Amino acid sequence: MTDDPTRVARGHRTVADAARALAAFEEHLAVERGLTEHSVRAYVGDVRGMLEQVTAGEATALEDVELSDLRAWLAGLAAAGQSRASLARRGASVRAFFAWTRRTGRTGTDPAARLASPRVDRTLPVVLDVASATAMMERARTAATDGAPSDLRAWVAVELMYGTGMRVGELAALDLDDLDLGTRSARVMGKGRKERVVPFGVPAADAVRRWLADGRPDLWTARAGDALLVGDRGGRWDQRQVRQAVHRLSGTGSVPDVSPHGLRHSAATHLLEGGSDLRSVQEILGHSSLGTTERYTHVSAERLRSSFEQAFPRA
Repeated sequence: MTDDPTRVARGHRTVADAARALAAFEEHLAVERGLTEHSVRAYVGDVRGMLEQVTAGEATALEDVELSDLRAWLAGLAAAGQSRASLARRGASVRAFFAWTRRTGRTGTDPAARLASPRVDRTLPVVLDVASATAMMERARTAATDGAPSDLRAWVAVELMYGTGMRVGELAALDLDDLDLGTRSARVMGKGRKERVVPFGVPAADAVRRWLADGRPDLWTARAGDALLVGDRGGRWDQRQVRQAVHRLSGTGSVPDVSPHGLRHSAATHLLEGGSDLRSVQEILGHSSLGTTERYTHVSAERLRSSFEQAFPRA
């Protein structure tokens, strides 16, 4: 097979074409769709993995990829033990890629238009009750009493994430001028580079003031720029380190182990249970669809049912 000069030439051409298409798709995601760096990396990684398998061996051109090839690729991932959530995400990435190649004339057809992905089970998220959330915030505040920069930083992180419902990536991306302590509000850049302004409470403002006075100056270097949260090495604090800090403040005593996204779920649930309307919660969380916000009503209903079944003798 490799002795056929025509096939070899076609192989070099199609591999190069696929690489150029992927690079252009990456630019489309970042510039035209305004996705975050993390989201772009996920999309591109998924598509690259598909291309490496589907176009391997025979150097298949993008134009020659068929639905059966994509189904075989997903089936192989499933056989290798990929979770349903991972398969669903990879399928969505590939559908977005081929819809774009069709729309931009790079392929004449869209082989992924009928590519089905496994349905992800909609399990209830981990949600702290109000008492546990309060205990976690108090634990963070108490740990920060000695003024250690790492403890002050963790206190700020959990207070802002729980107090505003912002995502971990949104927290890590905050700059100094994104916070207004006078009005206790934060300007947050969400998915699709959509900006929103969210309020936060007095405890979060107190944590920020302590961090700015006693924590950030000890860690800041020029590498951090205007970043609100600075890591131990003087650069911007990253998402992985935020997650580690949140897990260290939970998982013991009356506070179940929770992730940063769990704090976001908790904030949304407590807002609804406290009487906020769905539209307001949608604005605070930065959801583009009200349907996404509505799932928190299911969480609240499930918590109510659980309480009912535990407490009522005729449940």
